[in-house]
This record gives sequence, C-alpha cells and structure tokens, in this order.
Amino acid sequence: MSLLGFHDVHALYGNARILNGVTFSIAASERVALVGRNGVGKTTIVNTLCGMTHVAQGDVEIRGKKIRNLRGYTAAQNGISIVLQGRGIIPNLTVEENLLLGAATRRPGPWSVARVQELFPILAERRNSPGLALSGGQQQMLAIGRALMANPDLLILDEPSEGLAPVVVDELAALLIRLGKDGLGILLIEQNVGLIHRVAERFYVLSKGAIAESGSLLNVSRDELQRHIAI
Repeated sequence: MSLLGFHDVHALYGNARILNGVTFSIAASERVALVGRNGVGKTTIVNTLCGMTHVAQGDVEIRGKKIRNLRGYTAAQNGISIVLQGRGIIPNLTVEENLLLGAATRRPGPWSVARVQELFPILAERRNSPGLALSGGQQQMLAIGRALMANPDLLILDEPSEGLAPVVVDELAALLIRLGKDGLGILLIEQNVGLIHRVAERFYVLSKGAIAESGSLLNVSRDELQRHIAI
C-alpha cells in the first residue's frame, strides 16, 4: 500500500487546468524525487494535496483510502508533513513557537521539541529568537523541524535547496538520507540535480502537467538526470 497516490488527477485553479492526468505513488520509507522545469505543475501537486485546487477528475489516495474533500489540514492529520517552498516561517513567532505549530495535530510519535533541538542544536540556541531572524539554512532547519513535530510517515519538501549555499545543501542531503534510513518516506520536489541524485531512489518527471517519465535512479548519472529534468 502506498502512503500517497495520485491517480489520473486533473486539477484546476479557477478555469485554468494545471494538472492533466497526474499518476504517481510513494510507498513507506521510499525516497522519491519529482522533477521538472519551472511552471510545469510541481507545486500544484502540493497545493492539490492541501485543497487549494479544484480536482476535476481522478483520485488522491492516502494509505489506499480515497480522500474526497482535501483541506489544508488533511495531509497532516493523515501522517504527511509538507515543507513549503519559501519555508513558511511565521514571522511574529519565536523559533520554539514555530516548532510547536507542527505538533498541532497531536499525532503520536517520537518527535518532540527536545528531539528536534537535538537534531538541530542551533534551534535550541536560538529558541527565543524570531523565526525570520535565522539565516536561510537555519530557517530551512526550522521548517523541517516543524514538519517533523507532526510525527509524519511522509515528508514532502518543495524546492528545499532554493537560496541555500552549497555547503548547506550538502548538510540537507545528509539529513534527508538519515531520515529516510530511519524509515521516513520522502517526496523531494527539486531541480538541484546533485541533491536529487544523492537523496532519491526513484524519480518522476513532470512535464506539461503530466508525468512524462519515471524510473530508478540507481544507474542514472547526473548528466542523464539533468536531461530528464529538461523535458
């Protein structure tokens, strides 16, 4: 059974159709990349899961169950945490208050403020600072830590390397590999070929609102992956 599945999903913003029959699935503990050029609908997949689009056709399934009325809280309630593009740090809250937002669903599991701070010691040091007072890399740590506070089975990250220095991207790759090996499913929506190649096991290529290609990354070079992304 997959943690998350889209089956022939057609999604619209108003009258504008963005997704045109998207089908993909992610199983427990898998690390999967969703790649493609800007503007092909990658973020729309996240927005559809959050209930921000109109699903005109097809089904979204979580753990094999069709979800008829997607809402902003549906994913979190069902064990899926999302790190949004731009990170979504709440500016008038402290670092610790931002973290605590992630626990709003009260889903049981191993993640707590203390464990997140152990994973990211800087978040303990800066716990009383405004969230936006952190550097870009530290804000990404905060966004991931907040997502983990919901005790998810699947973590979705939308362009997490955006604006980060290469050394921070390296740290991000190591973190995602570690989380994946600990059993967390990961959907990485990304264009950074190096990050994708290090983290993901499989990939889907989105083009013109539909899945154009998919496959294993086991024997795919970075150059080949770059050509896939350019579709």
